[in-house]
Amino acid sequence: MDNITTVFKEKKLKLTPQRIAVYKYLQSTKEHPSAEVIYKALQPTYPTMSLATVYKALKTLIEVGLIIELNVGEGNFRYDCNTSSHSHIQCVNCGRVDDIEGISFSNVLEDVKQYTNYQVLSTKIYFYGVCENCKK
Repeated sequence: MDNITTVFKEKKLKLTPQRIAVYKYLQSTKEHPSAEVIYKALQPTYPTMSLATVYKALKTLIEVGLIIELNVGEGNFRYDCNTSSHSHIQCVNCGRVDDIEGISFSNVLEDVKQYTNYQVLSTKIYFYGVCENCKK
């Protein structure tokens, strides 16, 4: 919680209960939820919060660097509180998204430099497969 308070003070932004709720929810899960999933999860505690408010809170949290937005190609975005550099894997059957940690892809950036004149600013690497539950 100290992190969000500090960041919002530095950026001179209002720290609303809704923004706190969305951030806390994302901190509590590794499931990479969509805005709709977050909205439904927070509904019992915040019955007057709209889906639009959740989207606005997510947008602000992304802008201040507290969360990241994932586009794994399913037509909607997922959100992750883990802002460190890491890749993701998505189950093509159930849609589950998990972190892939402990693997460095820095060599890929170096390899790309040999084949382009672009200055590479960032990369996002997604993997697709079948999760353990779906394999059963």
